[in-house]
Amino acid sequence: MRRRKFITLLGGGAAWPLAARAEQVTRRPRLAFLLYSTPQGDPNTEAFLRGMRDLGYVDGQNIDIEYRYAQGKPERLPDLAEQLVSWKPDVMFALGGDVAPFLRKVTQTIPIVYAMSADPVQLGLAASLSRPGGNATGVTFLQDELSAKRLEVLKEAAPRISLVAFLWNPEHADNELDGAKRAAAAHGIRLQSVEVRQTGDLDAAFSAATRAGIDAIYVVSSRHTVANFPRIVDFATKNRLPLVGGWGAWAQAGGLLSYGPNVGEMVRHSALYVDKILRGAKPSELPVQQPTHFELLINLKSAKALGLEIPPTLLARADEVIE
Repeated sequence: MRRRKFITLLGGGAAWPLAARAEQVTRRPRLAFLLYSTPQGDPNTEAFLRGMRDLGYVDGQNIDIEYRYAQGKPERLPDLAEQLVSWKPDVMFALGGDVAPFLRKVTQTIPIVYAMSADPVQLGLAASLSRPGGNATGVTFLQDELSAKRLEVLKEAAPRISLVAFLWNPEHADNELDGAKRAAAAHGIRLQSVEVRQTGDLDAAFSAATRAGIDAIYVVSSRHTVANFPRIVDFATKNRLPLVGGWGAWAQAGGLLSYGPNVGEMVRHSALYVDKILRGAKPSELPVQQPTHFELLINLKSAKALGLEIPPTLLARADEVIE
């Protein structure tokens, strides 16, 4: 009896670690995904997931992806970040500079990958772009010379402009204002700062711009300006104002020009960092990626409505001409 009991106990004791080891071997990596809006409402969600699929990752097959989304309510982000951390993911992904800091606040150990238009150094997410340190890295759409280049092409397309509304959110950590100021002085342009901290500020911003007598608009892409593409472009169109934005969508929506990175491609590229981290890389040693290729889009239909004749030299440099 004792011998039989001993064998049973021995067998049970041996089976448990074997089962545990089997579970460890078959456990799929876990990716937590925090969004400001919803997976369906943010077009860059699909760009990131496409990047994951290109690398061979399929949700439910060889990776598990858990979403939390704030549905446009920033007050929900702290609790959602806590929920994702409690799920014990292997890596976390944040889409947006207004999202990533909430993940960083709740964990300094779980690796975080982000894609954002803000400056991760200003946000405290990276010690520097080349060596971020800590547990977070990713891609930023910012590049120092971009604001200067946008004003340069705007002036080339509409040489008579002199007072440009700089439509921006001061709470959005970026470097565009300083660069734009320097470029404006070099091209004989004055900038009129027009602040949009939340969607409800748009009407007041439009009124302030009109009172100032602006003759063009420079839009800094942020959560609130991007969410209001139609309203901002419609204001520019109705008031016959040349508009330049940082992403191709501004020109595609009816603005005169856009100059900047292909945001969808950069978000897709951020999946490479998720893959590297799952394979053992440390986020502290992965440099924050910046754009190296920039696209100039010109909307000829808008130019004609504004009575502008785009110089052939500028058209020749365009990556896309919308007619």
